[in-house]
Amino acid sequence: MRLVLDTNVVVSGLIWGGPPRRLLDAARGGLIVLFSSGALLNELESVLERDKFAALLASRDVTPAFLMQRYGMLATLVRPVRTGRIVRADSDDDHVLATALSARADAVETGDGHLLELDPWQGIRILVPAEVLRLVDAREAEPGR
Repeated sequence: MRLVLDTNVVVSGLIWGGPPRRLLDAARGGLIVLFSSGALLNELESVLERDKFAALLASRDVTPAFLMQRYGMLATLVRPVRTGRIVRADSDDDHVLATALSARADAVETGDGHLLELDPWQGIRILVPAEVLRLVDAREAEPGR
């Protein structure tokens, strides 16, 4: 399964856990393939460097650079196609969709309501991480896998 994770999902998976962490673990285990772009990685770095995360990261003895390196090892970079304006309420979300289109992703994982309301878009599912995990688990349970 080919996936693009929205920045909110990546941050949650790297810092906290739950379904977003399980998606990252699934990528480490080769069950899914993650895709990203330079702009999404820049956004991730900017979010991880926010003051509100500094004490938490320090208490875990990790840095934004370390987390970026770990995620960078999981995600294949693509150059997003130009799509024009898609998400009227938040143009930053357009880049997530453009990345998914370029990656020929099966799905985008997000907690962003502006993106979720577009599901499906151009044949790409837009789902919350728990929904994607159900799909991954179902594929793993298929006979012959």
